[in-house]
Amino acid sequence: MKTSNVLFVLVLAGVVGAGGYWLGGRSHPVTDTPAATSPSAGGTAGTPVKTRKLLYYRNPMGLADTSPTPKKDPMGMDYIAVYEGEDPDSGGAASANQIRISTDKIQKLGVRVETAGMRALGKTVRAAGRVEPDERHVYSISPKFEGYVERLHVNVTGQPVAKGQPLFEVYSPELVSAQREYIIARQGVQAMGNAGSEAQAGMKQLAESSLTRLRNWDLSSEQLDALVKTGDVKRTITFRSPVSGIVTEKKALQGMRFMPGESLYQVTDLSSVWVMADVFEQDIGLVKTGSMASVKINAYPDKSFSGRITYIYPTLKPETRTVPVRIELSNPGQLLKPAMFAQVELQVGAKAAVLAIPESAVIDSGTRRVVLVQLQEGRFEPREVKLGAHTDNYVEVRDGIKEGEQVVVAANFLIDAESNLKAAIGGLGTGPTSSPPAAGTNAAMAPAPVPAGPAAAGPVGAPAAVGHKGQGTVDSIDAKAGTVSLNHGAIASLKWPAMTMEFKVANPSLLKDLQAGAPVTFEFVERQPGEWVITSLTPAATPAGTAKSPTGR
Repeated sequence: MKTSNVLFVLVLAGVVGAGGYWLGGRSHPVTDTPAATSPSAGGTAGTPVKTRKLLYYRNPMGLADTSPTPKKDPMGMDYIAVYEGEDPDSGGAASANQIRISTDKIQKLGVRVETAGMRALGKTVRAAGRVEPDERHVYSISPKFEGYVERLHVNVTGQPVAKGQPLFEVYSPELVSAQREYIIARQGVQAMGNAGSEAQAGMKQLAESSLTRLRNWDLSSEQLDALVKTGDVKRTITFRSPVSGIVTEKKALQGMRFMPGESLYQVTDLSSVWVMADVFEQDIGLVKTGSMASVKINAYPDKSFSGRITYIYPTLKPETRTVPVRIELSNPGQLLKPAMFAQVELQVGAKAAVLAIPESAVIDSGTRRVVLVQLQEGRFEPREVKLGAHTDNYVEVRDGIKEGEQVVVAANFLIDAESNLKAAIGGLGTGPTSSPPAAGTNAAMAPAPVPAGPAAAGPVGAPAAVGHKGQGTVDSIDAKAGTVSLNHGAIASLKWPAMTMEFKVANPSLLKDLQAGAPVTFEFVERQPGEWVITSLTPAATPAGTAKSPTGR
């Protein structure tokens, strides 16, 4: 009887154990890790699909701060999950300097991109200028003998005159004597008609010399013909305008005495004028003789005058660093008046197409020029570029960007403000370096090289430049400067001893309701070499590990 009871108990225990094993196998989950396989909802039953492996959570503002668990930044924004295959640092060294910004943040910033492409760069050089008379069409009336102004036919400056129009009459004793000499020599030629050939030749030569003297004194051909025909000596001689134009200068006065070579009138032909444009030194290399120019005058805002560059002066004005450029243009109706100011536009530039991007895409620090290239939505890469010719809106790219790549042309400076762009740019072409702490801190806090691995970088695959954590007590607060001084304990990740030092805060809201002496737990990153920025600051129950600094604070 006892033997049968024992056998019954053993059989019952075996049945219960088999049933439990069967039930346990049916109720066991398909996967117990993020990397395990699970049946697809829409796929064939039994087909394993590998789920994405969660690596870590990154700061939504682009700061080098990560977390193994979900959290919020000081502004209340959720940290963004990063999965395997999405980590920019898992793609190799080429992606180490990439910048990632969430899609909603890109929309808020107003980021706009444009494709780099081939285009012919034409540039408009603008310069200030002034209207001047054409020097080749300026005439001065200057008698070559001494005399007196007997009568003025044109007696006002600015009066228009026609070619050959009388300007003034002069009386000159020298002129009267020269005419009489010619008349006497001419009468001598007639009186010596029966004399020898040598005597006749000498008298003819004397008459011709007297006539040449009058001709050299700029007497007109009509006046000389009248003297030859009539033989009458004129007391006064009339000076006429040599060209149609405007009397731009008048020094002659009624009855005044003048000396040989003295300018009495100046007549200018204004049918064509010059515009002297002052082109800046950096643009003069683009200006070529024969190019067309557009001229605008403030007096005629609705008109545009077209001219051609005829000469580039070989000298530079040191006081303005400009080179004069001469533009010749016609002046119908004499609208353009000497001394008027003009705005000149010169169309210059190469005709061949070159790779070009908008001028707004370039971030120029003075020593290097960087362009943000959009690799995909939310991912940007700073590229150092070499630039060439500039136009009004575009610039030639000689190295750093390929045709077809998309560059950020709007809000690139906001990306700089919202991300760790400076750190990314600083890493262009350089390896990781350790930087000393900010000036004024203890030298003992200089960070040692952070070893690779979870202890230094947080979750597997997280960026090397992760945040650091610490605890301490608030020593002082400067809300205006956005800084807080903390008496903190040792920082193991940086091998810092306990000390008191000053930190910047990522957001002024972190200092709200914060008081001196309060225990806090904080997280911080190195935004720039030697610049330590707190990204999280929360009250703590007790200040753990605080210690006085070597300076006694």
